[in-house]
Amino acid sequence: MAFRVACVGGGPGGLFFSTLLKRQLPEAEVVLFERNQAADAFGFGVVFSDATLNAINDADPVLRDGLRDHGTHWDTIEVWLKGQQLPFTGNGMAAIHRRTLLPLLQSRALAAGVDLRFGENVPDPLVLRDEFDVVVGADGANSRTREALAEHLGHSTESASAKFIWFGTTRKFEGLTFVHRESEFGNFAAHAYPISDDLSTFIVETDEDTWLKAGLDEFDTSQPPGISDAKTHAFLEEVFAEDLAGDSIVANNSRWATFQTRRTERWHYGNVVLLGDAVHTAHFSVGSGTKMAMEDGIVLAREIAAHTRDLPTAFANYQAERAPKVSKIQNAASGGLSWWEHFGRYYKAFDPTTFAFHFFSRSIDIDKMAQRDPRLVDETREHWQRIHGTPVLDTSVEIAGITFGSRELALHQAEDTTLRLLDQRGAELPVTGAIAKTVAPMESTKVPDIAAQLPPNAKAAVIDGGTALTRTLLSEELRLIRGISTIIVQDRDPVSAETLVLSSRADAVASPAHANSDSGVSHD
Repeated sequence: MAFRVACVGGGPGGLFFSTLLKRQLPEAEVVLFERNQAADAFGFGVVFSDATLNAINDADPVLRDGLRDHGTHWDTIEVWLKGQQLPFTGNGMAAIHRRTLLPLLQSRALAAGVDLRFGENVPDPLVLRDEFDVVVGADGANSRTREALAEHLGHSTESASAKFIWFGTTRKFEGLTFVHRESEFGNFAAHAYPISDDLSTFIVETDEDTWLKAGLDEFDTSQPPGISDAKTHAFLEEVFAEDLAGDSIVANNSRWATFQTRRTERWHYGNVVLLGDAVHTAHFSVGSGTKMAMEDGIVLAREIAAHTRDLPTAFANYQAERAPKVSKIQNAASGGLSWWEHFGRYYKAFDPTTFAFHFFSRSIDIDKMAQRDPRLVDETREHWQRIHGTPVLDTSVEIAGITFGSRELALHQAEDTTLRLLDQRGAELPVTGAIAKTVAPMESTKVPDIAAQLPPNAKAAVIDGGTALTRTLLSEELRLIRGISTIIVQDRDPVSAETLVLSSRADAVASPAHANSDSGVSHD
């Protein structure tokens, strides 16, 4: 009897996996079930960075050829706000309309011999377990396959606070463009990028308070797929009228949502295995769900083909290879997701140059930025020097009445919890009670609570503990909302002191002073 594989879900990940497996196991029967019709394509474009496509192109050139023949390519990311357009070059990217990509992948699957069954819903994917040797859940973030196995997988979901809605627009943006507008209700921002000769993706985000004040919560999300939020459509065309330059917003199953980061401890159970958004998600400002799903498909197809008689090994190898790479993307995306939850705060606090650098550096350090676009880094440094008079890391700073000769400090923590700050020459600096020490939380939602616990007379805070992200968020909460200067403690973090200070995430940065290079924090 032929080896039989059922794939539930006809998105790019499911189609790509099914094609690759059928090619590697020509004698196998590979059946793909998709509840929608072949011509259905909800959403708009999918975008890929040039640097991440090698594995997909090596497995099959369908995406490379599709981007070349039907997609759009660019090198520059821009931030638009307050009448300025600030570019960041050296970021090769490409995008293609989803309705163009899906037929290309469908054609590839048919040519390989995959049995494509569109318009066939599988209410309970687990009914396929007895009929097929392997069942692959590629049915997206709201996966029924995953839900049917929930008790065995250790799945968790973290919901963002920001709201987003996915539109298109007839305005042809030249590249990935982030457009910011302030309305009477609060701030809105759009991610826009071209996906064809006549259409761009146009994703809009805002905070929940602004969303409610603008009355955008009236749409009934229980309506069936395909129906879009007409009130929001009209409202956002007015908010972004100047940026759209007379063009219109285009709806396609467009409705507000909150992004959910999904993580799963175990990617398989029995003869059922998951891939793509069904098992993991990363915020679209950093991670491409389509790319990750297609990369999952490459590894899963290879491992199943190599271990048809030992599926536990196939699934274990698949997860062992893919999980660390997905986790890395999710960790990077957490900073991007957090940025979009607070962008209204940054809009109010920063001038355009600082705002743009703050945005661009949310997941990349200044050294890597300089490799891509030295002009951007030079202009940001010059902007700082015009304001402060000297280069950023040579600039003295007054914190709580104490003048520090540099923004790079060392930190000693005595046993009685007394703080001792040292300058670059090792000279001890006096610390008064106006400088408090606080420990950042592990969870970002706890940041406001920690900030409120500072002594009322505190004029500055040394921020330790937590994670790199929560230390930064606590620093911004204190600086931008409460007017308290901050010194972030960095210990082997990838983000440099210059990045943190140039982006206005902190006033100064301290590294723990070690008795020996690997001995930990000194207690003298």
